[in-house]
Amino acid sequence: MGNVLNQIGIENYIFLAVILFCIGVFGVLYRRNAIIVFMSIEIMLNAVNLLFVAFSTYHQDAQGQIFVFFSMAVAAAEVAVGLAIVVSIFRNLGSIDIDNLKNLKG
Repeated sequence: MGNVLNQIGIENYIFLAVILFCIGVFGVLYRRNAIIVFMSIEIMLNAVNLLFVAFSTYHQDAQGQIFVFFSMAVAAAEVAVGLAIVVSIFRNLGSIDIDNLKNLKG
């Protein structure tokens, strides 16, 4: 990727990561479906992971890539737990609309 990074330039990786992160933020703030919110959070996490890999390649240090490996493992666990919660909520309420979750307050 070092050769590719020199050809494309780190600015383009930063620009792509910013666009992906903004799409994720938009999805979290304006969508009411819990699955869409989870996917938006994953897009934001992948944007940050892209920056970690780009900067670790730019500085020729593997620590960023190792951090991305562990970050993706944590993200996989987060998705499994999140989807289990969504399935449980769907079974109880019949909907995964976030506005309906206000009824769960104690």
